[in-house]
Order: sequence, then structure tokens, then C-alpha cells
Amino acid sequence: MKKAELLEGLYVITDETLSPGRTHAQIAKAALEGGARIIQLRDKTCSDRHFYAAALEIRKLTRSFGALFIINDRIHIALAAEADGVNCGQTDLPCPVIRKLLGPEAVIGISCSSAEEAAAAEKDGADYIGLGAVFPTRTKADSPEAGGLDLITETKKRVSLPIAARAGINQSNIRLVGERQSEMACVVSAVVCAGDMEKAAAELKEAFENAKRQ
Repeated sequence: MKKAELLEGLYVITDETLSPGRTHAQIAKAALEGGARIIQLRDKTCSDRHFYAAALEIRKLTRSFGALFIINDRIHIALAAEADGVNCGQTDLPCPVIRKLLGPEAVIGISCSSAEEAAAAEKDGADYIGLGAVFPTRTKADSPEAGGLDLITETKKRVSLPIAARAGINQSNIRLVGERQSEMACVVSAVVCAGDMEKAAAELKEAFENAKRQ
């Protein structure tokens, strides 16, 4: 199976700052045990050395669970840790350059806040769209204004790539994201801040998948 064919289901983004005492690897392990299919390592503040160490741990975990491992932004660490791919933003290196650096098998996600940006990302060779903000969020300080569920619908009219809806998604609204047939649902605090991260991931996965089947 090609890596791009695994772009579906619950997508968990790690964040140590939201739950002090929990490491990126601990978050990833609990999420995977709960059924997450994609793990993204994201940390905007730590050193490359700390990030790399976390990446090596998560690389082992995702391989053992048969899940995808995505690195946020740091392309050099994606290479060093043999991650499956990266998720980059609108101000990072252009997608064709990322492809040249990581190779044809790498999974490249591009963060987009509109259908127009998504269409441009598809043209540039992205493998999936990280779409949002769908709902308001405090997790990411620079998150764009929430576009609502219609953002998913409008983007799916413009692109054929898998969509990873993101921002503000939790147990109370993940069903709505599934009903709009987003291929993936990205969560951060809904897992990272939960008392039982594995249980939270399992409940989110079940709600999302049930909604997609309706």
C-alpha cells in the first residue's frame, strides 16, 4: 500500500506545552493505541536536538502500529528521522522544492485556509491539504479565522486531494466533520489535554468513522 493511501482517519498532533509532564512520544503512543492513523510531531519552540530525539521515538511507534508519521515544518529532521513526510505552511519552502528534497514517496501536506490555497497546493504537487481553521481554536496562536464546516464543502469542490480538517475539533463536533466527508480529522487538545488520552482518541476515532459511514 502506498503511503498516500493511508491518508484517512484520526490525525493527532502532539504538543508538550498543552499538557506539561507528557512527552511527544507518550502522547503519540496513547493516540496510536486509541486508533489514530496519523501522528504529526509539532513543536515550534524546542531545539532541533530535542525534536530529533522525539522524532526517533515516534518513528519506532508509528512503524509498529502501521501508522503514518508526519513532521511539522522541519524538513531536515524529517529526513534524518526517516519520517513518512511533512506538513508545511504557506510561508515555508514551495511544495516542488520540498518534493525534490524528500523524494517522490514522501507524503507532503500543505496547510491551507481557503479553497483557493488548496487548489494551488494541489497544482504544486501536495499529497493532502491541512485545512483550517474549521472551528475557533486557542491551540495555535496564528491560526486563521475559522471558516466553519462550509470550508470543507467548498474545498472538496475544488480539489481531489484528501483533506485533513483541523482546528477546534473535539468530541462535540468531530461528527460534523465526518458528515462533510473530510478524509481526516486533526485533533490536538482533544487528546493531549484529556485525562485518558487513549480513551479520548478511541472515542474521537469512533465518532468520526461512524459519521463518515452515514
